[in-house]
Amino acid sequence: MHLQRKDTERTVARAAGLLYLIIILCGISAEVALRGPLINLGDAAGTAEAILASLGRFRLSIAFDLVMALADAGLAVLLFVLFRPVAPTLALAAMVFRLVQSVIIAASLINLQAAVLLLTGGQDIAAFASGQAAAISALFLNLHGHGYDLGLVFFGLNSLMTGALIWRAPFINRAFGAGIAAAGVVYLVGSALRFFAPDLRPAFAPAYGLTATTETAFCLWLLSAGKIGGVFGRWRRRRA
Repeated sequence: MHLQRKDTERTVARAAGLLYLIIILCGISAEVALRGPLINLGDAAGTAEAILASLGRFRLSIAFDLVMALADAGLAVLLFVLFRPVAPTLALAAMVFRLVQSVIIAASLINLQAAVLLLTGGQDIAAFASGQAAAISALFLNLHGHGYDLGLVFFGLNSLMTGALIWRAPFINRAFGAGIAAAGVVYLVGSALRFFAPDLRPAFAPAYGLTATTETAFCLWLLSAGKIGGVFGRWRRRRA
């Protein structure tokens, strides 16, 4: 029975690590490598030209973001399973907040699709003045960014809860918990700046390096879950 539990816990942790890796790779690819270089919200016409010249690349970024949101929903469930023995109610709350984040980020992708429809003629724009379609598409791109940060409000709260779960768990170093909780603070502050003090966001941007470091480290720990089963088994026996 204990052996079966250990094997299950290893499998859950490694599956969670794989989904986390997909989230990291898809998120970076979509925003930094594919879509980011095409968008300059201060130049609507130039952005429209760049997107039309690389339409396949822009659409691929939407696909990557959709995969990321789906993987995030799956990860929310797996982390709940992994940390439920530590604190069931807190683990459930963390899962709910992460699922809400996934839904908001996925729903915000419709703004990217709206921008594509305007620029490619998928929507009738005969009544628009010259350059108006590009300006409105830039607005949709901006709304996507705001929707993403709205989702990160829920993810920031999830990170605080996950950090607390890790801190209380006997099978993972508390440094991971402190790092994930600190990342949650960064997400909350960054999202607040997006809505209430956008001029300060560029100065705050380097803080996101902390989130990348801590989440990557947690992902790698999950992927190398060889010792989780043994520690979990001993912990269960002590509790029993």
